[in-house]
Amino acid sequence: MRTQVAIIGSGPAGLLLGQLLHKRGIDTVILENRTKDYVLARVRAGVLEQGTVDLLDAVGLGARMHREGLVHDGTELCFDGRRHRIDFRELTGKTVMVYGQTEVTRDLMDGRDAAGLTTVYGAEGVALHDVASERPRVTYMKNGVPQELVCDFIAGCDGFHGPSRQAIPSSVLKTYERVYPFGWLGVLSETPPVSDELIYANHERGFALCSMRSMTRSRYYIQCRLDEKESEWSDDRFWDELKRRLDDEAASTIVTGPSIEKSIAPLRSFVAEPMRHGKLFLAGDSAHIVPPTGAKGLNLAASDVHYLANALAEFYGEKSSAGIDAYSQTALARVWKSVRFSWWMTMLMHRFPDTQPFDYQMQVSELDYLVNSKAAMTVLAENYVGLPF
Repeated sequence: MRTQVAIIGSGPAGLLLGQLLHKRGIDTVILENRTKDYVLARVRAGVLEQGTVDLLDAVGLGARMHREGLVHDGTELCFDGRRHRIDFRELTGKTVMVYGQTEVTRDLMDGRDAAGLTTVYGAEGVALHDVASERPRVTYMKNGVPQELVCDFIAGCDGFHGPSRQAIPSSVLKTYERVYPFGWLGVLSETPPVSDELIYANHERGFALCSMRSMTRSRYYIQCRLDEKESEWSDDRFWDELKRRLDDEAASTIVTGPSIEKSIAPLRSFVAEPMRHGKLFLAGDSAHIVPPTGAKGLNLAASDVHYLANALAEFYGEKSSAGIDAYSQTALARVWKSVRFSWWMTMLMHRFPDTQPFDYQMQVSELDYLVNSKAAMTVLAENYVGLPF
């Protein structure tokens, strides 16, 4: 089989890239080692920057998002027992959209199917070959039969553990990593959210986040130790601990109920560079991971594939390699800014194992300055709604 661009991974990054390239008349084949149902079963964050919303609109797949998603004009920071609102629209003229990553993936899958584009699910043992040559190729097994996909370019959208980044020689690849000494215990429940907007809480017992998937489904998180297990947390214990970390009003009005999903996620900052080696391009989690504190993971993947789609369209349409030559530098400039913002939010809102009373007072002082300074609130707002790309 042959195609112009082989895309490894059918998460949002790979699917969105496929739609952007299809709109430009560029042929793609997506290889995914999991089943379609498995991909759709992943529970992930769902705060979309304005730029991500615009990209979904650009490929004609934004209708359900606008119909079912929740537009948020701001967010709330809770500390010292009080909540303070950051008004995104007033400070930046922009908003964010709460719309689950599962729903984004579903819309992109439906769009790809409707266009009759090729996605190979259950592609086992995917391996990249000759990525620095003029004839890169990908091999895999399908139903026990060896297969080969020859292409012009390979887009590695296969996540942190996928084979794409591993195809870049260690002598070329440089990585940066910060592993945080705690995790997030998350609970999904069929309950109305406690607030119309997200609440980020800094508390001496640890961080908490009140989020949502819809007006009838809530997603809540509390900071926990990495050595804890979901089985140690009954629903009653979780709700009790969450209430302790919120202000009195939120704690007294929150609607609790049985969890329908419960998991612990570790937090890490990770960047690999360069994001291009020969005919291979990395995008999304294969190149970078951010802690979820700043809601940047999916949105960074969207900006990556925006840059990559434009670069490939320039190559095929104008016979110019300027865009693909600049891809890594261009993408990384935005990546590092988002990594910085996510790191800053994480450092500001969490209690670290070695946090001393002085350190906690510094967090509270910085938060107090933040919510009383229009300049500081604007910095937070413009990063949260998404830097331009």
